[in-house]
Amino acid sequence: MKIRRTTLEDLDEILIIYADARAFMKKQNNSGQWGEDYPRRELLESDISLDRSYVCVLDNHIVGTFCFEVGIDPTYLEIFEGAWLDDAPYAVIHRIASAKGSKGVASFCVNWCFNQHPNIRIDTHRNNDPMISFLEKNGYVRCGIIYIENGDERIAFHKVN
Repeated sequence: MKIRRTTLEDLDEILIIYADARAFMKKQNNSGQWGEDYPRRELLESDISLDRSYVCVLDNHIVGTFCFEVGIDPTYLEIFEGAWLDDAPYAVIHRIASAKGSKGVASFCVNWCFNQHPNIRIDTHRNNDPMISFLEKNGYVRCGIIYIENGDERIAFHKVN
């Protein structure tokens, strides 16, 4: 597998990955995290134009996608019922999803991110048991609660080198 920046030509493929991820979340009793249409095409186009969208490729096929950005994330400025592991500069991972039927893609992606920056923050919905388990298995520490732009609660995780 390899990671590369997303191009506009990749959009249709990653929209399918996100649609499959939403269907998976629904089956896992987590229909509230991404609803029916998140992330929208316009957000993904913005991620691409800002050079923060990436795809994971295996045998010339996109098997995963995510947003990765170094810098302050406004939703992480306040944390409740806990604290971040440190206040050092960090990177964030958002909107990570892997293709239906793929194996090991999410681990490959978060490890790639951690190799780019040794201080990573990420969040997920409290009903996203598969993601919570995945993050804990990959060394992320549950730090508290954050609130995203629309006011929805998310569980915040952090990993430092």
